[in-house]
Amino acid sequence: MITATKMLYLYTETPLHVGSGSGLSSIDLPIQRERTTQYPMIQGSGIKGKLRAAAEFTELPDLDILFGSSKTEGKNENPSATNDENKDHAGALIVGDARILLFPVRSLNGIFAYTTSCNVLNRFIRDIGRGKADSPINWAISALPEISQTETPQALITSSRELVASDNALVLEEFSFKAIPNPEVDRIAQWLANNTLPLYGDREEGAYWQKKIQSSLVILPDNDFRDFALYATEVITRIKIERKSKTVEDGALWTEEHLPTDTLLYAPIYATNSRKNGHTKTGAEILEIASNLNKTPGSYLQLGGDETVGRGIVRTRWGS
Repeated sequence: MITATKMLYLYTETPLHVGSGSGLSSIDLPIQRERTTQYPMIQGSGIKGKLRAAAEFTELPDLDILFGSSKTEGKNENPSATNDENKDHAGALIVGDARILLFPVRSLNGIFAYTTSCNVLNRFIRDIGRGKADSPINWAISALPEISQTETPQALITSSRELVASDNALVLEEFSFKAIPNPEVDRIAQWLANNTLPLYGDREEGAYWQKKIQSSLVILPDNDFRDFALYATEVITRIKIERKSKTVEDGALWTEEHLPTDTLLYAPIYATNSRKNGHTKTGAEILEIASNLNKTPGSYLQLGGDETVGRGIVRTRWGS
C-alpha cells in the first residue's frame, strides 16, 4: 500500500529522445506519447532505471530497500543475515510516468513561450493532490476565464506582455492568438518558477529562467496545445557515413523525434513501507532517502537515447 508521495520535476536542457520504437509516419523513431491525448511522456520504468543507476553511482544507502533485490547472483547475499532477509523482494519506491507540464513553442516576440493548457493544469492538480508534502497550490483553474476557440483563438498570458506584438497579437510558430493578460496566470507562473524549475545554487542562470517563465507563460486552448505538442517537436535527421567513400551508407539515413530544450515534465513518485524482511522504514523515510538523488544544485540525469551525442540532459528537482 502506498503511504507517501512526492513529485519529481524534469527540465530538459538538451533535446530529449525517449523512443517508442519504429514509427509508421514520416518520423522513423518517434518519442513516447500518451495514447488518448498524444501528449509527450516518459515511461516510469526508464526514469526508475536511471534513478537506480544514479543511486548505485553515489552508493546511496538502502539501495535494495528502495529498488528491490538484485537478480545478480550473490550480489545481495549477506552471510550473517537470516534466510528471510536474503529472500528476493520488491522495492518500496514506485516511479510514475512523467507527464508534460510546459512545452516551449517558438514565438515572434520574446524568443519562445512556455505553453500549457487548462487540461494539462487540471491533470497536474489531480496528480499533485495525491501527496501532502509538496508546496500547496495557491492558484485555481476555476479563476481563469473561458478561452475562445473561434476564428481568432485566444490565449491567456501574464501581465508582462513580453510575447505580445503591438497589435495585441501573440504569434506562436505561424499561428496568431488574441492575447489576454490575466492575474491568475501571473500567480501560476510565480508558483511554477518557485516550485518546479531546477535549482542552480548561487549561479545566475536560475534567476534568469525564473524571470523567463513569469514573463512567457501562455495558457492555450486545449486543442491548440495538443497540436503544438504533437507537431512542434524537434525532428533531427541522422546519417552514418561510410568511412572510405565518405558517403552515406545504404539504409543509414533516418529521422528521430526529440522533445525540445526547455520542456518541463513531472513524474509522481510513490513509496510503500519497506518490503524487506527485518526492516521497518516507512514510505516517508523511503522518499526522504530517494530525494537525495540528484538533489545537489546543478546536478542532472541523462535520459533516453543518443547519450554520446549530448542528448537527454535533464535537470531534476524534487518537490518540497
